[in-house]
Amino acid sequence: MASRAGLSMLVFGRSLSQFRAVVSARQSRTLRLATTAVVNGRLYSTEKQPEEAAAAGAEQNAATQEVERLTKELAESKDKYMRALADGENMRTRLNKQISDAKIFAIQSFCKDLLEVADTLGHAIKAVPKDKLGDNTDLKSLYEGLTMTRASLLQVFKRHGLEAVDPINQKFDPNLHEALFQKEDKTVEANTVVEVTKLGYKLHERCVRPALVGVSKC
Repeated sequence: MASRAGLSMLVFGRSLSQFRAVVSARQSRTLRLATTAVVNGRLYSTEKQPEEAAAAGAEQNAATQEVERLTKELAESKDKYMRALADGENMRTRLNKQISDAKIFAIQSFCKDLLEVADTLGHAIKAVPKDKLGDNTDLKSLYEGLTMTRASLLQVFKRHGLEAVDPINQKFDPNLHEALFQKEDKTVEANTVVEVTKLGYKLHERCVRPALVGVSKC
């Protein structure tokens, strides 16, 4: 992209040099005609010198055409240069976006592995019989420890942009949910999530694991 911009600037410089050369030649020609028109203290009209006048007219036409050509080339070179700058800016923006995404989602695979740990802690918490917590202090301590560990892990997830998706009573979204079964439920609209068997997770609004759900029948 830089080579294209450099080439456009080179063409622009050459066109400008040619334009200056034409203007300088035209000025020199005009000065020479004015000088030779004065002979023995008398000023002769160019009408008395048809050959000189014709040559000057032809040269002026040629100069005008050359100026028009150089002006057109200058406009084209400027357009190419501006396009090259725009292309370079677009590429820079795309590269910055790719670099930013790479930094944000570099931990995606690591997050997926940690989700299994969070699931295991959740299953362990649910397996503790709640009715026996009051009578067994050791069981109660174990339950509280598991609960605090899972809560701490979820806080770490959230701090790094990883959040749980619990779509209960929400409309089924194939981008975030995976339907495992249908369940008849007349209290909600069709295709509503009525049961969640496994939580889903999003990393900075990108789904890294869909929620496993059951939906209501039509």
